[in-house]
Amino acid sequence: MQQAVDSHAHVFAPGHPFAPDIPYVPHPSQQGTARQFRAVLDAHGFTHGLLVAAQPYLYDNRVLLDAIAGSGGRFKGVALARPGDDVQLLADAGVIGVRFNLSTFGMREWTEPGAERLLGQLAEMGWFLQIHCERDELAEALPIIRRSRVTVMVDHFGRPDPAAGIRQPGFAALLELGRSGPHVVKLSGPFRSSREGYPYHDVDPFIAAALEAFTLDRCVWGSDWPFVRTEERIDYGPPLACLDRWLPDAADRRRVLWETPARLFGFVRDGAA
Repeated sequence: MQQAVDSHAHVFAPGHPFAPDIPYVPHPSQQGTARQFRAVLDAHGFTHGLLVAAQPYLYDNRVLLDAIAGSGGRFKGVALARPGDDVQLLADAGVIGVRFNLSTFGMREWTEPGAERLLGQLAEMGWFLQIHCERDELAEALPIIRRSRVTVMVDHFGRPDPAAGIRQPGFAALLELGRSGPHVVKLSGPFRSSREGYPYHDVDPFIAAALEAFTLDRCVWGSDWPFVRTEERIDYGPPLACLDRWLPDAADRRRVLWETPARLFGFVRDGAA
């Protein structure tokens, strides 16, 4: 099997309680276990996955850590963490970053007491600050990113509004990060930005601009499985098929699917971490 990394997915565990007062409860049909995700990867020829802690668990990372521990080296993770959490414990368990969610929490995570120290820890450890955002939200966080010197990884190419064009402030901030390096962008979730639906042609200019700014050395692809908070059915194949259009050269696709994420996240060919 050719090596390939799905760099954005979430897993759930039946019976593991969600946190109280969470922003949303995913429908059971939009939840999936680590075992099911491994089966999806196998069916589509993927060997590894970067798991992102599912937001309904908030700062309880046990489901994420259990999935990594049971993967035989196939999974690494991005956790949710607060200032004061034991990030070294997370690192020892296979976590390589922390996620902030601008779309849900606004600037709260960036400005709470201890946040500056947490960002400093991420920078010292060489971890990623993974950012979920949409529209122009990234522009507000850009000054803090610059000051913190942390390496960021932006979900879903920033979820731009296709109608607002390449120069909309949030996407312009994304491109600035790409040109300044060493930041990373995920070419994931086109269905979260597109107004046209599959095959998502209206996001193509944004993908092209992101590829130019970040280069193949800092672009990765992710499915966003199991597609939580979507209003219509999403399957694995159609978003994956977009890669053939975005990157018609097979060697370029291999860089985005394996060489770049393996280098950035520390995956090795035999699956061992």
